[in-house]
Amino acid sequence: MAQPKTAWEQYPEPLTVASAPVPEYGSGSLADLLPTLAAGLGVPDMSAAITELTPADRNCVFLIDGLGWEQLRAHPEDAPFMTSLLATSRGGTGRPLTAGYPATTATSLASVGTGLPPGAHGLPGYTVRNPDTGELMNQLRWQPWTPPGPWQPYPTVFQLAHAAGVHAAQVSSPTFENTPLTKVALSGGTFLGRLSGEDRVDLAAEQLAAGDRSLVYTYFAEVDGAGHRFGVDSDAWRGQLMYADRLVQRLAEQLPPRSALYVTADHGMIDVLFDEQHRIDFDEDWELSAGVALLGGEGRARHVYAVPGAANDVLTCWREVLGEQFWVASRDEAVAAGWFGPQIDERVYGRIGDVVAAARDDVLLIASEREPKESAMVGNHGSMTPAEQLVPLLEVRS
Repeated sequence: MAQPKTAWEQYPEPLTVASAPVPEYGSGSLADLLPTLAAGLGVPDMSAAITELTPADRNCVFLIDGLGWEQLRAHPEDAPFMTSLLATSRGGTGRPLTAGYPATTATSLASVGTGLPPGAHGLPGYTVRNPDTGELMNQLRWQPWTPPGPWQPYPTVFQLAHAAGVHAAQVSSPTFENTPLTKVALSGGTFLGRLSGEDRVDLAAEQLAAGDRSLVYTYFAEVDGAGHRFGVDSDAWRGQLMYADRLVQRLAEQLPPRSALYVTADHGMIDVLFDEQHRIDFDEDWELSAGVALLGGEGRARHVYAVPGAANDVLTCWREVLGEQFWVASRDEAVAAGWFGPQIDERVYGRIGDVVAAARDDVLLIASEREPKESAMVGNHGSMTPAEQLVPLLEVRS
């Protein structure tokens, strides 16, 4: 007969920092994709980190915002064409890539475009503290405005490819043409704005054919938007997935000779229930807010900035309160564990929270007063769980 658990055994130990599944930086992350393609095109100083991929003369990356590996595999009837390509992922291994931490759009797009992990490109979260001003900086909306060049000084892979004689182009919504995020993450070569998905994929195919060596990027945002508003597996989300699937097939059928199309995403997504057990409200929790000067990041990937002298106390408290559901680390522990990549640039170090908290369970740390819109989202992402972290790398070649 099983013995009843003691009181101590009923409460598990806090999650250890070492137990977090760190992204595959340097071999299988989003940051490794464009350098691998560029190396195959002969761009200097680029290395083929994703060794499973075979070079092609013309390369197109189609990024579907919010379409994680697990969500795609769970909806074969809504995405029959992409489902038929699952075995091609990551060079025919049938394996996904990892997005990088945090698994969020601004961070991932910067990783894709620069070919660098977050600790180098310096966009390590949805909102982070600007060490020069002490303010929270929203890196997706670029608010408050911050000079883009000093914030992210590295050239993009598109810029390096263009300089090496490769035809480089981005085909996306006209809304994104002059945004600071596009400037620091995806600029280089030619930006071509088109409103409809059909126009974008048609033009992407034309741009592939425009050079003997080509590197083309195109983007579709609506899967992510539907997931945030209505949840993964909602009718609205499934409808956007169906549309994205048709766009991928339309582009695949137009590939010029000697081309490779890669379909990927910036992160996956999970739905979080609307109750106190699954949505912990920082703005109503005196324990978690004690000693905290700024709360950054997002609900599943928090940067916590302590008042001077309080960092250790905040870390201890957050581990006691959240440590069974979140990986909770000090800045130095998260850096040493490689959450943001193998190295951290000096200018980036102070942007990372004194405490970093990444959700393991299906929970959110919301802030209902200071982040009302984000706190009301159904679908969420940011952490290192497979549902958020794993993204496809589907391949079609001509």
